[in-house]
Amino acid sequence: MTLTAACHCGSTKISLPGPPDEAKTCNCSYCQRTGAVWGYYAPEDLTVVATEDRVYSATGLNLHHFCGNCGGNTHGFSPDWASKYNSDGTLKPGEAEGVPERKVAAVNLNMIDDLDLSDLTIQAMDGRNSW
Repeated sequence: MTLTAACHCGSTKISLPGPPDEAKTCNCSYCQRTGAVWGYYAPEDLTVVATEDRVYSATGLNLHHFCGNCGGNTHGFSPDWASKYNSDGTLKPGEAEGVPERKVAAVNLNMIDDLDLSDLTIQAMDGRNSW
């Protein structure tokens, strides 16, 4: 079941292979302001068409994409932090501190009209106190 995420004006459209395996919210200083519910995918599983794409990054690691026309916070690319760190920011057993090599794509699931978020388990991440 292919899904399409789109910003409000339609300048950004993202084709997804289906609902995500996991969804998360985050209370970090950026995510709390956007109100996003993030669904995670392998970057190669997305097809992004964006005519007004803008990118914001406070550190250069997490790239937050938004529409330059309507302002919709649509998606992002970052290291796969969940591969090394627990939701409370502690290291997973056997992992060393540092930036994960593996990358992940996050899509703001609020940008998908036909997706019922109540069908998903959404995990709250404590990004404000963890990273």
